[in-house]
Amino acid sequence: MPSRVYLDWNATTPLRPEARAAMVASYDLVGNPSSVHAEGREARRLVEDARSALAAAVGALPRNVVFTSAGTEANVLALSPGLRGSSGGPVRRLLVSAIEHASVLAGGRFPADSIGRIRATRSGIVDLNHLREQLADGPPALVSIMAANNETGALQPVAEAAQIVHEAGGLLHVDAIQALGKIAFNINAVGADLATFSAHKIGGPKGVGALVVAEGITGLEPVLRGGGQELNRRAGTENVAGIAGFGAALKMALEALPENAERITTLRDRLENGIRTIAGATVFSEKVKRLPNTVLFTAPGLKAETAVIGFDLEGIAVSSGSACSSGKVQPSHVLSAMGFGPSVAQGAVRLSLGWSTEADDINRALEAWRKLGNTLLRV
Repeated sequence: MPSRVYLDWNATTPLRPEARAAMVASYDLVGNPSSVHAEGREARRLVEDARSALAAAVGALPRNVVFTSAGTEANVLALSPGLRGSSGGPVRRLLVSAIEHASVLAGGRFPADSIGRIRATRSGIVDLNHLREQLADGPPALVSIMAANNETGALQPVAEAAQIVHEAGGLLHVDAIQALGKIAFNINAVGADLATFSAHKIGGPKGVGALVVAEGITGLEPVLRGGGQELNRRAGTENVAGIAGFGAALKMALEALPENAERITTLRDRLENGIRTIAGATVFSEKVKRLPNTVLFTAPGLKAETAVIGFDLEGIAVSSGSACSSGKVQPSHVLSAMGFGPSVAQGAVRLSLGWSTEADDINRALEAWRKLGNTLLRV
């Protein structure tokens, strides 16, 4: 029986061997990283090594990296009323793009009546003109725009957005969870005031995330209160093993980034070209810059739930978009925000590639789609 093909890397990635090794080694450390004795200092060293690695990777200072339990917690922590920059007043409202992850769309700690939505274009790009209009109509805002969409892969104009937001006296949060390890990302280069990340999207363990804050940003209110961990910004004993795995995975992801991006882009393009030849399929956001690994497509009459099951029966793991809906296949809010109707939004299938994806995996995916297209969409 042939091995299964995993094409759902945007949902989660396999644990890198280096991350596993770092985690296993950490289990032999008995100390609490907040303890001052030798055992505690050794555990602290693992945490601080990972903190420094993430800071260096994204252009931040180690003291401005906060480890959390997941990307979702990092996003909730970032969306904090009262944040202020070095030369501005506190933000009083939140503006989020309509294509954000569910953990951002929920609004963090902002009251519901202080949250606004920014439209997206048909191509899946945040509408910067609408952002300008929203910023002009109210007090200073915290704006949240993702670096890369988890469903379409479309890269968002975060650098341009940062300039617009800062000119209006606001702050910009960038959910960079899908970008890290796939494209270069630097908070200074894009002008982000806050950015969030997740270990399991780059080959690290599930259950570890991070918030990175630019220098000079104050007013961050902890979600979890108690001890003084993470410089009083996130209480609770640090997940030493998970953080060590995060650091190891990050090192490997960055070392392989240029070569992987080029190779995966080639595989993705061949996958897309093959998909388009079957059943009148179309690819979303195909005319804009995207992550090198992501394909979101549909075909007339296609039902995502049926297609995902069909691919699974053929031994291929794919998804219908975000993997944060308790296993349910639901209409894509991203496609709805892009202006597509329910019939289209309910029929989108996402294939996402990773560092171990090979040409034969693409061949098998195309063969499965050929079979499904001829069966499911037979007129």
